[in-house]
Amino acid sequence: MTETTSADLLYLLQSIENRSHQYAVGLPKQKIEQYWEGVLFSISGMGVVAPLEEVKEILNYPDGVTRVPGTQPWLLGMANIRGNLLPLIDLQQFLGGTSVVIGRRSRVLVINHQGLYSGLLVGDVQGMRHFLEEQRTAVPELPESIRQFVQGAYEFEGATRPVFSMNLLSENTEFRVASL
Repeated sequence: MTETTSADLLYLLQSIENRSHQYAVGLPKQKIEQYWEGVLFSISGMGVVAPLEEVKEILNYPDGVTRVPGTQPWLLGMANIRGNLLPLIDLQQFLGGTSVVIGRRSRVLVINHQGLYSGLLVGDVQGMRHFLEEQRTAVPELPESIRQFVQGAYEFEGATRPVFSMNLLSENTEFRVASL
């Protein structure tokens, strides 16, 4: 019986590795697609999309909203959400439109940007969507009340969806001061 040395074992392992590489079938080439994610909703009947990372939570309109005297009409009041007070803002009314009619598809988009914790009532949420870079398109003509909060646009189901930045909204002075 011959003795196997460590050099023999090393040679055997290298031989197996070389044969494995010789006969290995490569993995199929896959194109890695980058997605941008957003929440689709409507403002005054116009479809827009908010960056998903700027929306912390989506809630049904809460029961027990307490009106705050001496505030703008678009500040609907305060709601207790799991022990935290959440100011509720009618986004459509803030942007100069009519008040949102609370219905089956209306939701509150919760934002928290630089410590400004707020809930934005919107009339119609269609859900979360993924957009490919090739769906990015030019921003359409928009009223200035909305345009100042828009950062780009995406094409979706034959329509252009402006990207409505919740962070830009949160940094707006008029939005931050709700008193009359």
